[in-house]
Amino acid sequence: MAQATTIMTQATTIADLLATVPAERPAFVAPGEPVLSHGELRRLCRETGAWLNERAIGRNDRVAIVLPNGPAMATAFVAIAQAATTAPLNPAYREDEFDFYLGDLAARALIVAAGVETPARAVAARRGIRSSS
Repeated sequence: MAQATTIMTQATTIADLLATVPAERPAFVAPGEPVLSHGELRRLCRETGAWLNERAIGRNDRVAIVLPNGPAMATAFVAIAQAATTAPLNPAYREDEFDFYLGDLAARALIVAAGVETPARAVAARRGIRSSS
């Protein structure tokens, strides 16, 4: 008796994985926040990748993210991770801790919440790391 061979494709990238889900299906749902669909997440990933690439940041570069846990952090992590290496850092770190981690990571960019004061910005500026909100 002949054996049936099943060919399964595996997602090898975040973009591949996201492409397997219908666009209208929710990707992120959080109380009090608008629902982000997979289609919207795919668009955000494309735009984030292009934004990073315009700043000469790519797959082998590290981007530190200093955001509180929640939907914004989750979305930023996925959107950045599909284009660069992502390093989430604790927003409660002190300046010396940010200095250690940003140096140890050799971060090329820092993403922080708009309007939020964090010692990570000062450390990034001293180290010549681009920061954005």
